[in-house]
Amino acid sequence: MAVLKPFAAVRPVPSLVRQVAALPYDVMNSDEAREMVRDNPYSFLHVDKAEIDLDPSVDPYDDQVYAKAADTLKRMRADGIYIQDEKPCLYIYRETMLGRVQTGIVGCTSIDDYAENIIKKHEMTRAEKEADRIRHVDTCDANTGPIFLTYPASRRITDRMNAWADSHTPVYDFTSGDDVSHTLWVIDDDKTILEFQKDFEATPYLYIADGHHRAASAFHVGMKRREEHPDYTGNEAFNFFLSVLFPDEQLHIWPYNRYVHDLNGLTDAAFLSALETCFEVVPVSEPFEPETRHQTGMYLNGQWYCLSMKPGTYDENDPVERLDVSILQKNLLEPVLGIEDPRTSPRIDFIGGIRGLSELERLVDENRGVAFAMYPTTLDDLMHIADSGKVMPPKSTWFEPKLRSGIFIHELS
Repeated sequence: MAVLKPFAAVRPVPSLVRQVAALPYDVMNSDEAREMVRDNPYSFLHVDKAEIDLDPSVDPYDDQVYAKAADTLKRMRADGIYIQDEKPCLYIYRETMLGRVQTGIVGCTSIDDYAENIIKKHEMTRAEKEADRIRHVDTCDANTGPIFLTYPASRRITDRMNAWADSHTPVYDFTSGDDVSHTLWVIDDDKTILEFQKDFEATPYLYIADGHHRAASAFHVGMKRREEHPDYTGNEAFNFFLSVLFPDEQLHIWPYNRYVHDLNGLTDAAFLSALETCFEVVPVSEPFEPETRHQTGMYLNGQWYCLSMKPGTYDENDPVERLDVSILQKNLLEPVLGIEDPRTSPRIDFIGGIRGLSELERLVDENRGVAFAMYPTTLDDLMHIADSGKVMPPKSTWFEPKLRSGIFIHELS
């Protein structure tokens, strides 16, 4: 049984929402963020990556970064950039990208559901990234970025969202700089809110699609607040975190490609020879994007190859081991290229599939090394692994479109 709780959102005035709404803090570095906001004082990146408004010499994890984030958020509210709804509401968030539409419900989910695995995970988190967002959430006293959740599609929930959207005027309707349309509605009717809550009570599990570090951090802040308030009732805002819940049938996972900076001391010929134990290696005349699982495109020294993963070199019965990203790591990246831990190795970069094969070609042409175009992990893979209590290798999924931060803020006190 999944808990969905309405909340009184702090959100931008409609005239500024396009300037405020920002990509998640973790899809760009500090220098890229500085460039993105150079002519936009309203961008929520001024809160989510507050180091961009400090001297570049300041460590992104310095105390003053978190203080700056809280001060900026307070100033944006004082300046009238943000308003707050008068009563707890749910919200509908629709994104349209390349003709595809995904429509989700915005509300708060429970830290107890997170702890009890009603909200299921499929990735490990890194302690330093958790610590960063814990400090950010705690200092700002708010969830500033939504957790991207999914659930097995329910016709009843989808019909209810569409009915509300079709019969009400959106509060926001804008197109972001990456040509994604964002349309949002406020659900302020108590009866309708209760119907949505009952619908999700009948939903056994929710799944984190994107935002494992944000979810873990929200959980830890909630537990910290419980220790600080031993008389808590469980209804306080800090017991819940900001989420957007989308039906699984509407989501699209892009490939998460790999670029390795060098060949681990091997010549091209020796490298290609080393692959033949676990892969069938076939040169191709065009950029190769795999069309089926257990197939990978590889770009090396101006030449594309199709790599087919040989049966018997992986465990097809294991939901993690049969993932293409797992097979590539176990049979190529580690034994041939020496990438033992892709989470920490400085020799490997991960490239979202939306950037296309041309980005892989550019990296290799300019810097040498080798790039791999992956077949995307499926949502069935994700949910099966989460149901099994296992975790995926790092950088297994890339969801597009990205949720925007700064449209909804959930205050913790």
